[in-house]
Amino acid sequence: MPNKLTRTHVLLFIATFITTLLAGALMNGVIPWEQPGKIYLGLPFSLTLLFILLTHEMSHYFMSRKHNVQATLPYFIPAPSIIGTFGAVIKMKPPIPDRRSLIDIGASGPIGGFIIAVIASVIGLGLSEVRPAGEMREGLVFGTSILFDFLSRVMLDADPEKYDILLHPVAFAGWIGLLVTSLNLLPIGQLDGGHITYALLGEKHEWISKGMVPVLIILGIVYWNGWLLWAIIMIFLGYRHPPVVYPWIQLDRKRKIVGWIALLIFILTFTPTPVKGM
Repeated sequence: MPNKLTRTHVLLFIATFITTLLAGALMNGVIPWEQPGKIYLGLPFSLTLLFILLTHEMSHYFMSRKHNVQATLPYFIPAPSIIGTFGAVIKMKPPIPDRRSLIDIGASGPIGGFIIAVIASVIGLGLSEVRPAGEMREGLVFGTSILFDFLSRVMLDADPEKYDILLHPVAFAGWIGLLVTSLNLLPIGQLDGGHITYALLGEKHEWISKGMVPVLIILGIVYWNGWLLWAIIMIFLGYRHPPVVYPWIQLDRKRKIVGWIALLIFILTFTPTPVKGM
């Protein structure tokens, strides 16, 4: 059984590598079935994105093992989309011992992936092009977060409101990494943000979780329709968080700080309108 499961993880990773490689090639204007010899041009995007996702999930995995919580290796999800994947997940089996382990497991993934995504964004923005606003009239426009806007201004010395940025594939992978980080940190249910909220606030987590769904609906009406889908998914997955085994064990100061750092990362990486047409 372990060998069969391992094969599944490896095959899904290989499949996701192929789909992200093809997506990266298309970003570089390569039509894979017509120019198979140039598919390698998709490597910068593919390898960067996979490294961000792998760091996120393996951080969860190793921290789960540290706290003796059963967890699988990452399941990568290939997809025929503009980025070639729907991300990656690991499966954890309750029970989780206490709030300390919950913070360690829940925050490690977003923080690990966030660090790599920031590095990728900085490197990629240094390779990106700046063009006068309105010059690019076709394709999709990607929104920005507080952090990505700041990095763009620093690395390119350009006001994103006055100029359009043609993102290098590495920068685009970094942008996706920051978006994935913010989505995982939504304080709902058993998302990473839900784990952290439960660890910090206990039973108040359920009320915050329920309150976030109408917030997503409003965001979907005002900013981006995709938030409506997220609201439906969150309703389907549920608001509650399973209790820890030893709820009386309190968080130490260091872990409380880690939890609030994760909240700050959520604020900095949240993108109200991830995608819109031109």
